Amino acid sequence: MSYIRPNFRHPELQANELGYARKDYEGSLSTLCAGCGHDSISAAIIQSCFELAIPPHSVAKISGIGCSSKTPTYFLGKSHGFNSVHGRMPSVATGANLANRDMVYIGVSGDGDSASIGLGQFAHVTRRNLNMLYIVENNGCYGLTKGQDSATADVGSASKKGVPNPYEPIDLCTMALQLGATFVGRSFSGDKNQLVPLIKAAISHRGFAFIDVISPCVTFNNTVQSTKGYEYAREHMAATGKMDFVPVRQEITADYEPGFTHEITLHDGSVVHLYKQEPGFDANDRNQAIRTLQAYKQKGEILTGLLYIDPDLEDFHEIQGTVNKPLRDLGATELCPGSRSLEAINSNLR
Repeated sequence: MSYIRPNFRHPELQANELGYARKDYEGSLSTLCAGCGHDSISAAIIQSCFELAIPPHSVAKISGIGCSSKTPTYFLGKSHGFNSVHGRMPSVATGANLANRDMVYIGVSGDGDSASIGLGQFAHVTRRNLNMLYIVENNGCYGLTKGQDSATADVGSASKKGVPNPYEPIDLCTMALQLGATFVGRSFSGDKNQLVPLIKAAISHRGFAFIDVISPCVTFNNTVQSTKGYEYAREHMAATGKMDFVPVRQEITADYEPGFTHEITLHDGSVVHLYKQEPGFDANDRNQAIRTLQAYKQKGEILTGLLYIDPDLEDFHEIQGTVNKPLRDLGATELCPGSRSLEAINSNLR
């Protein structure tokens, strides 16, 4: 079966400040199951990039294997894309990032791709603070292979096969916090008002930005016994607070409702505004974020929102002292500095 998106659009569609319409950020029609939460995440990425006025050709989207890793086909069709080996997306993202630091890197993975075969890769890209947005579309099962439990399935959670999962789950947000991620958030695919500003803030963050999105599998894991299904997620969500992302060029106009209780300025001057609901929650406190996640887990609730952010730590390029130019723009003199430079390097290693 072929899927063709009609090219016609209303001639007066709203454009962003670069002149791009929303359709310029769309991709192919989705072939995922109707109602899949992954499609809602794709729509949130499209809206975020449109509103941030990111040139589509400046984005590199990278994925692994799984239902989630198919989704980059469905957004940013005019961007660079690479569908890598199962669990190896972080390696490809690291190599591309080192070759050209000027691109916006969006990595899309799943709970199997990141929490099972790719767990080691996820751990190292996190601790190195690579400048990228890493999204896990988390449905607690392997949708491409008939719904087996994944490593994020909660104890006692049951898919349509009806057998409760006996193993402790891997909480990727807690792991990301422990490994040193400088931006950690969690959301629900059905909560667009929370997910879009969270993605916009993560894209603007310098360093490793991780978002775990609970995204129910409507075919294998959307049952009342599943803690990754729509019904459970809707009834057990607890937010750190309502969040809004305000680019600094808009903040200057002060065209926003008052009442912000906390704001964090990112390196590019953009501001993340938090509407706190839980007294005393501090998104700058890594240890408190870990404790709060565990507390909500014990209550059987899913804590969503911005969990942690540190805009001041050095990213991978600063740690490694890489060149500012993309490697393709380096000349022969820069690539081959001569025997004196080689001797200096060798002397430092003696």
